[in-house]
Parts: sequence; structure tokens; C-alpha cells
Amino acid sequence: MAASPSELTSEVSADLAWMERALELARAAGERGEVPVGAVIVRAGEVLGEGHNLTVTEADPTTHAEVVAIRSAAAALGDWRLLDSTLYVTLEPCAMCAGAIVLARIPRVVYGARDPKAGMVHSLGDLLRDPRLNHCCEVVDGVLGEASGDLLRAFFRERR
Repeated sequence: MAASPSELTSEVSADLAWMERALELARAAGERGEVPVGAVIVRAGEVLGEGHNLTVTEADPTTHAEVVAIRSAAAALGDWRLLDSTLYVTLEPCAMCAGAIVLARIPRVVYGARDPKAGMVHSLGDLLRDPRLNHCCEVVDGVLGEASGDLLRAFFRERR
């Protein structure tokens, strides 16, 4: 059954609000010298986990925002399955993060800016919706994409 117009409006409003939180986390990452990417995992209007890039701080290439948020949510729930949740992230997930999203069984992903060099949702491939995998995600892209992209461009412009 299709969603009613009021349900769609509510979902869009929630997507914008949670993406704003992901942008706050991305800004915090940038202030620490990390690539400014933030992620939030939400279920039924409650934050399960959140994070931002920590690859420089932790000297760990696996500490992308999505993985940090997934680890946080799984620890909070005591379960690796993040069913009935939505992941909000400011940048299109890379192959590693898309794989983690699939493994965590996250059913819905909302992201901001596309990543033409590493994105594995639209740009270079589509791991999140590959029917050969054991789990597929609903994807919404471009939510606050301009703000997310502007933040990344400003960060890299300062470093060149």
C-alpha cells in the first residue's frame, strides 16, 4: 500500500532533521582534522548510534563514519542486526561501508553528497541494492547533498 501524502511529508521532514544531525557530526570531524563525514542510525525516532570519521585520530582506515555509527548502534543494542533502522550519512558510502551496512541488515540508507571516486551506491557501483547479496537496502540520495558537498569541498580546499 502506498504511503499517504502526510506520511511522505513526515518521512521527508524526519530525513532532513536526521541529516542535519549527520552534518553536525561531519562538522565536528572537520574541526578535528578528519574528513568531514557524519552518520546517524535511527530507529523509531531514536538514535541507536552515531559517529564521524576517525581515521586520522584512531590511525585506523576502518573508522569511517558509517562503521563508527554501526559499531555504536550494535553495542547499544547488544545485537549486530540493526533491523528496522535508517542510516543517515553525509557522503555516499564506499565499498567497505556499503558492505558493513549490508552485513548489519540496515534496511534504509539516506545520504547527502555523491562520491564519484569511491561511492558504491550510485557512483561506481551499487552494493546496497545488488540482488545477489543476502540483504538489500532502500536508498534515498541527495538529502542535504549540496550542504554535504560544500562542507567536503571547503575542507579539501583548505588543505591544498
